[in-house]
Amino acid sequence: MNQSAIIKALYRYPLKGFSAEPLESAALKAGETLPFDRAFAIENGPSGFDPAAPSYLPKIRFLMLMRHERVARYTSRFDPQTGVLTLGRPDRNPGQAHVAASLDDEAGRSKIEDWIAAEFPDELRGPPRIVSAPGHSFSDKKQKVLHLINLASVRMLEEKVGRTIDPMRFRANIVIDGVPPFTEFDWIGKRLQLTDLTLAGEDRTERCAATNVEPETGIRDINLPRSLMGLFGHTDFGIYVKAQSSGTISIGDAIEPA
Repeated sequence: MNQSAIIKALYRYPLKGFSAEPLESAALKAGETLPFDRAFAIENGPSGFDPAAPSYLPKIRFLMLMRHERVARYTSRFDPQTGVLTLGRPDRNPGQAHVAASLDDEAGRSKIEDWIAAEFPDELRGPPRIVSAPGHSFSDKKQKVLHLINLASVRMLEEKVGRTIDPMRFRANIVIDGVPPFTEFDWIGKRLQLTDLTLAGEDRTERCAATNVEPETGIRDINLPRSLMGLFGHTDFGIYVKAQSSGTISIGDAIEPA
């Protein structure tokens, strides 16, 4: 008998590599990501990204958590109504703590780029440039997908490794609970019915070194890919899902596999 899961949290990541922005609900279009998920990225040296013909590029071309763990110490928020991106460093004094400017004009982008250049002098290979294109997502996948994790799987992993693991290490869009650990792996190739739309299970998520970074401190304090390989013989944790239809996705929605 199929068992339904409940969505416990929703997140988007407006600026690739930076912090999550929690959502209560979102309008999701078929074949698309959550609105403004990974909509912007910080080019780390010339990347070859062309806004007029946007295409997938590997994350190594951008400032990113896998190699630049200090990114985890910064918060990011984006207001789609005003185009304002706010970046913050909570542990700094008020005068240096944050920058906010509109990404809709050159002056605003330059203000944020100058702040980033001052914050990441050792990580950057050249002048930082905020890149974007309408409808483009700087995902680690070429396809437009959402990433889903299961809190029961997180709890099992915690038991196996003998320590607390913040679910935010896995940078999910959808966080579920209410089904046994790793039930989500059984959803690959299946339709997933929500209240107002349908998803499809696509692939398992192969984890990289970004999960080794503690989200609050920006310190690498565990090797989760190694732990996963030792425990289960693979480095997969979570799955990618694709929007099969348009509708609203919300916290509290049940997910029924078909």
